[in-house]
Amino acid sequence: MSSTLHRRRRLVFPLAAASVVALTLAGCTGDIAAEEAADVDCSDYETYGSFDGAEVNVYGTIVEVEADRLNESWKDFETCTGIDVVYEGTQQFETQINVRAQGGNPPDLAITPQPGLVASLARAGYLKPAPESVEANVDEFWSEDWKAYGTVDGELVGAPLMASVKGYVWYSPSFFEENGYEVPKSLEELTTLSEQIAGDGVKPWCAGFASDAATGWPGTDWVEDMVLRLAGPEVYDQWVAHEIPFNDPQIVAAFDAAGDILKNPDFVNGGYGEVNSIVSLPFGEGGLPILDDQCAMHHQATFYEGFWPEGTTVAEDGDVWAFLTPPAQEGDELAISGGGEIVAAFTDTEEVVAVQTYLSSDTWANSRVSLGGVISANNGLDTANASSDLLKNAAETLQDENTVFRFDASDLMPAAVGANSFFKGIVDWMGGQSSQQTVDAIEQSWPAE
Repeated sequence: MSSTLHRRRRLVFPLAAASVVALTLAGCTGDIAAEEAADVDCSDYETYGSFDGAEVNVYGTIVEVEADRLNESWKDFETCTGIDVVYEGTQQFETQINVRAQGGNPPDLAITPQPGLVASLARAGYLKPAPESVEANVDEFWSEDWKAYGTVDGELVGAPLMASVKGYVWYSPSFFEENGYEVPKSLEELTTLSEQIAGDGVKPWCAGFASDAATGWPGTDWVEDMVLRLAGPEVYDQWVAHEIPFNDPQIVAAFDAAGDILKNPDFVNGGYGEVNSIVSLPFGEGGLPILDDQCAMHHQATFYEGFWPEGTTVAEDGDVWAFLTPPAQEGDELAISGGGEIVAAFTDTEEVVAVQTYLSSDTWANSRVSLGGVISANNGLDTANASSDLLKNAAETLQDENTVFRFDASDLMPAAVGANSFFKGIVDWMGGQSSQQTVDAIEQSWPAE
């Protein structure tokens, strides 16, 4: 990194401090109407500085209602700093971010859900090192594990943003109660429950794997949960690091265990059709038949709360609730998997640094979580801001130092695997390809060292 970049990053916040008086007197800066600014307390944003008419472009995978909430989360920041944060979301992100970077048209900031993709972009020379202000926030608000997800070859290039706990099984409490079903405490009990529900004439599971260029990723979550539960965190780490091959017998067993549910025509796809409907069904629609008792369970992360229709009550006695996929044996230590995003920069202007720093702060985390549907592993988050008891519990789990947590494996793997051949392999596997054939093909795609 050049000394010029170091100097600019040290100066940006001292310069911002010089504008504190103006911010205090004016309430906010730029061309924002005074009456609009008067409704905003800008005290939390004074250190970011004043930028009259500056624009920062942010690109990511977040779309629809979640994109609306994201835009809402930085509205006060925009008002108080004068920066227009322009967000563009697409489900084609994984392919298009490389196209844009290679074509010399990258965004200022990218919200990337795969640390493996962040690493490949950084090693290709596209990303700027994280500024000092961002690294200070990461050191203060995240664990060393989370910092590592944004670190490439010893250098921090991005800060964590939101987080999700994966492996939840969503269900209708009233449907369970009316039929005498109990939450399973082991994988064997989960299978027994599935058989019981199927025997009662209801498909126990519903799922959707379609996600444009990323179609298949919900299936990778199933496999990863099975690796953690059947083989354990150590094997999971070896698999991610390619210290064991992708086609190791333990990984084949995890595919088979997931397939016992996903490829079983007696178990899926409640409310939608046969097994083959899973791959073509948008993932956000996957669990909705639970509300009509057309299926009993849906495997998806905490963020799925944001996909339930308006008015849906998420509570133990509400319309929907969720339990974590149980361990292999009752009483076993339960390791959980999860996901999140890394915010990385392609440019390093002062306004970009200001936005990047804000997104790495506890102020932003509390702003976004209070809008509903998501959580963060930021330890400055007040978990009372979570929009449901489920999300509050998940946030507390993430903040618990005793939690055995592993980031989503496909997101940690090289992009050629994690965001490509693993996704495509799930599609082929759901189409009838065997577990062994699938893992063999994915292993062949692993980049040479």
